[in-house]
Amino acid sequence: MSAFNEDFQAPPPPTPTPESEPRAPRPVKFRPVAIALAAIGVVVCLGGVAKFIPAGISAGAILFLGGLLLFLLSLIPLPVVREPEEPLSFFEKVTGIFYEPARVFRNLRSHPHWVGAFAVVVVLSWIYSFAFVQRITPERIVEHMVEKVSEMGPPFAPPPERLEQMRTDQMADLKNPIQRVEGMAKAAVGLFVLGAFTAALCLLGILVFGGRINYWQALAVVFYSWLPVVTIQKVLGLVILYLKTPEDLHPIRNQDTTLQDNLSLLLSAADHPVLFVLLSFIGLTWFYYLWLRASGLHYGGTKVSSGAGWGVSIMLYVLLLLFAVVSTSLFPGFVS
Repeated sequence: MSAFNEDFQAPPPPTPTPESEPRAPRPVKFRPVAIALAAIGVVVCLGGVAKFIPAGISAGAILFLGGLLLFLLSLIPLPVVREPEEPLSFFEKVTGIFYEPARVFRNLRSHPHWVGAFAVVVVLSWIYSFAFVQRITPERIVEHMVEKVSEMGPPFAPPPERLEQMRTDQMADLKNPIQRVEGMAKAAVGLFVLGAFTAALCLLGILVFGGRINYWQALAVVFYSWLPVVTIQKVLGLVILYLKTPEDLHPIRNQDTTLQDNLSLLLSAADHPVLFVLLSFIGLTWFYYLWLRASGLHYGGTKVSSGAGWGVSIMLYVLLLLFAVVSTSLFPGFVS
């Protein structure tokens, strides 16, 4: 019988295998909406081809593309948060974004619900746009637009017959009830596409700065960053719209808001159009928006520092500023 081995050591217990990461769900609830929107777009487009829905081709194409984009986005997984908190109600988020935005953005990290904020932004935009057209009158808006297009000169200015067709089409867009509804639908899709594109840029920017944020978190941050700024601009803009005489309002510059809280008040748009646009980006609501977006990215992401949030917010601000300055330098007449 062999001797007992005093140097024998029992093998260590097996290392427990780490728990697998929970499977990230996808927002499949958006797919029926996306399919319905695309189907409506196809019907409207066919109605435009058949000539019984005015301007239906362009409106249908935009609605179809909006539905297609929403369907493709529904393939992106939602974030998986280790310790999610209870979701805030829609009312708590809409009101809290004004006085406790950090709490709202932290909640959006766990529950990136963006539809409510998007709906508020769209409705406020519709109300202001409708009031603006009624106050300024379609005739003045269209005549000003056609005049500025004709002043662009070759090769940008269209021939006279095309200008007349443009005048007729734009007048119908602002007066025909069906085309006005189509315009509202196109504006809503346009805001969604702009928000989706901005969220993609925020996602890429955060990755560049070494942070982590899910696409849906970025999209929720984008729309909830817009909400307070759009509310201030549209509500105060409506008040100013009816306090001022229509002749004192610009048919193009005031289409988004009549509120002027920036340094462009110091210059004449006709004399210095590029500098006028440059100074219009230096104002209270712009600084408020920059801070909101930076805070939203910081609190709404998983691992996003405050510096990364500010860096991305300022980067997007500079890109938009450069785009506006270049566009104005090419077509200075539209701001005069």
